[in-house]
Amino acid sequence: MQTTRRAVLLGGVAAILSASIRNTRAASPLQGLPGLNQPVEILEDRWGVPHVRARSIPDAFFADGYLVARDRLWSLDFGHRQSLGRLAEVFGSEFVPSDTANRLVLFRGDAERELAAFPQVVQECARAYVAGLNARIAEVIASPSLLPPEFKIFAVTPLQWDVLDLIRVRAEVTGNTRTEIRRARLAARGALAYDALVTPLEPVHELRTPEGLDTAAISEADLGLFGVLQSPLPLHGLHAAADDEIRRRNEGSNSWVIAPARTATGRPILANDPHLSFGVPGPRHVIHLTAPGLDVIGGGGAGMPGVMQGHNATIAFGRTNFHIDQEDLFILRTDPADPLRYAHQGGWKRMEQVETRIAVRGEAERVVSLFYSVHGPVVSRDPARNRATAVSATWLAPGANGLLANIGINLAHDWTSFREALRVHTSPTNFTYADTSGNIGWQAAGGLPSRAPGHDGLMPAPGDGRYDWQGLQPLEALPSSFNPARGWFGTSNEMNLPPDYPVEERRVSFEWRDGFRHERVAQMLDATPRATLADSVALQHDTFSVLALQMVRLLPEVPPALAPEAGLLRAWNGRIDADSPAAALYEVWWTRLERALHARIIPPSLHDLLPGPVNATVQLSLFQSPDSRFGTEPARERDRMMVEQFVEAVRELRDRLGPLPAAWRWGALHTVTLRHPLAAVPAIAAAFPTIGEPSAQSGGDPYTVMARWYTPLTGGANTYAATGGASYLMVCDVGNWDRSLYLNCPGQSADPKSPHYADFFAGWLRGAMQPLPFSTHSVNEAAVRRLTLRPGDQP
Repeated sequence: MQTTRRAVLLGGVAAILSASIRNTRAASPLQGLPGLNQPVEILEDRWGVPHVRARSIPDAFFADGYLVARDRLWSLDFGHRQSLGRLAEVFGSEFVPSDTANRLVLFRGDAERELAAFPQVVQECARAYVAGLNARIAEVIASPSLLPPEFKIFAVTPLQWDVLDLIRVRAEVTGNTRTEIRRARLAARGALAYDALVTPLEPVHELRTPEGLDTAAISEADLGLFGVLQSPLPLHGLHAAADDEIRRRNEGSNSWVIAPARTATGRPILANDPHLSFGVPGPRHVIHLTAPGLDVIGGGGAGMPGVMQGHNATIAFGRTNFHIDQEDLFILRTDPADPLRYAHQGGWKRMEQVETRIAVRGEAERVVSLFYSVHGPVVSRDPARNRATAVSATWLAPGANGLLANIGINLAHDWTSFREALRVHTSPTNFTYADTSGNIGWQAAGGLPSRAPGHDGLMPAPGDGRYDWQGLQPLEALPSSFNPARGWFGTSNEMNLPPDYPVEERRVSFEWRDGFRHERVAQMLDATPRATLADSVALQHDTFSVLALQMVRLLPEVPPALAPEAGLLRAWNGRIDADSPAAALYEVWWTRLERALHARIIPPSLHDLLPGPVNATVQLSLFQSPDSRFGTEPARERDRMMVEQFVEAVRELRDRLGPLPAAWRWGALHTVTLRHPLAAVPAIAAAFPTIGEPSAQSGGDPYTVMARWYTPLTGGANTYAATGGASYLMVCDVGNWDRSLYLNCPGQSADPKSPHYADFFAGWLRGAMQPLPFSTHSVNEAAVRRLTLRPGDQP
């Protein structure tokens, strides 16, 4: 799933609706807004989705900025501060490391020149979007009663934006560098083969230590500030480290496109459901922007202009996470006599040193030094050991301005212009496409490094020049498909490089998600020759587990006293439904098997590096074909483990849900509870109601198409609570746009007093998709509020 970090890490709260917005179909003017050129009419539907009618494209993007600031100002401001390295001035000294790390990875080139490289219309839209943000921020500063509660609780004022912030903010950390460190440390212990149990390489690839790398010297300290970027923030209520790792493993999406020849209407269908952590608000803000030359609707992210997943008048577009290894660690050997010099290409080079001042709440400002090598930011320095670590990252390259990519995508009108817009899209993404001419397509996009021979990016490399990147590869180096013969294309974050793709030459990635979701999607799309919108909606909410039924087939004979429980599983249809007793038993059994297998096959001496779990595909393979890692009698020991954990699973369910299996329900364990990310602060908890509670019961698990993951290794009362999945779902009828459907949980607004704070939650839990009105007539019919944004004095 794709999103900016500001949308992933924190939720926020909307600004309170202006008193001039009335529940009437008559227009009501707002005070004049600087930066807006002509009046903009906004119609809001019953869900609070704004349908913007502007007289120019830039004014439409002004309204986009204004409205997202109205609805999501706290999360918008928090993400802005985090990205610029300005959290310590609000939250204190604990945030100095985060501020330092974020400042280290800001773009250091000519930001004005970067912006000027975009087409004029994109530049104008970017400036207008920022003007819209600032107009709303100026309103709430002038009228503090409009400030969301968090600003009052923390006694802080929202920051104004600069359009160049959209150029300078770059960090899209994928987390692969932690894996690089882990592999090097395993290699130092002679245990590199164990890495494949947790992160199997696809396609098959021989893992080798780069020549010249001293693996014994590698430690977590080498991640330095880059590790800070990948760690939870030190705020009350944010994810624990284990939760954060689960999130990283599970975030993704499903998306598929179906050609006209395989649909009931003869029009393409595009479906998309990004999987991200659950929160308040959700990660997407839905908006409809219209102006002469622009008509686009869908879900966007706060602080990123335009629509990420949606459609315009001629094309529909979706996205899932593709996998590109976009970051590499380089170990520098520094000069004992001068630790700012490092060995490179047979000589010495000097690090660039930049001082920056960090304001700290309640304390004097801190002066910190940032360092850079030819590779990129220097994230750790250890002069006593004559070493430092630098990072090369694709998203720091000139031209990698991902925050502006949506504008070009939203303005695209065919396959050629759509692909052209993807050239600046930095994060690794599968883009799905369909158009009103009946075409469908897929294009992988994102920064792809050109690595030196002998370097696959899977471990740190010596930074002496041998392994330096040779720039980035063009979009054409990434795979794509246009009107595939199969009649559909689907992606669920699985390894999807074509069989004839030059894997070793281009070295895109060797780390992917399990293929269970994609296997189910392919099975259903192949079996549906005349697909309907309802079929895609049903598939997005499909709870059938390819993995579960394969595991259940392996269940050996159990003690006679547990025969009824075993019969429950053996008669089960494999659907992880909320009301299923068998699903509850399976999930608890699987979770216990995960722990038991990890303890059996990974030595305790490696648990610090491989805390678990074993990769699900690897687990299934080991249970299906047990080997000597189970013991001298693998099949017997496998069966013993499965029965022992089955017994324990039944005992656990009796403790949790009572003695009668017929009364067990997976949803009673797999509940959805949404809280403000800072709910541990009493004033926040009092201001923001909890959404969900135990009555909100969900089906699904991490491996079903309707992905709803949980954190199984933490233990405790909330082990099985759903913590992530698809909040925003969309199915597009390409060409008959008013029939398109969507959900956006929990609601448009983060204001707890708004009717749109959680109005989508109950319908989302039931899977009750809603129409997404697009035509002028449909929007007029759906409108329940109207307001007008009016220009003010121009600065």
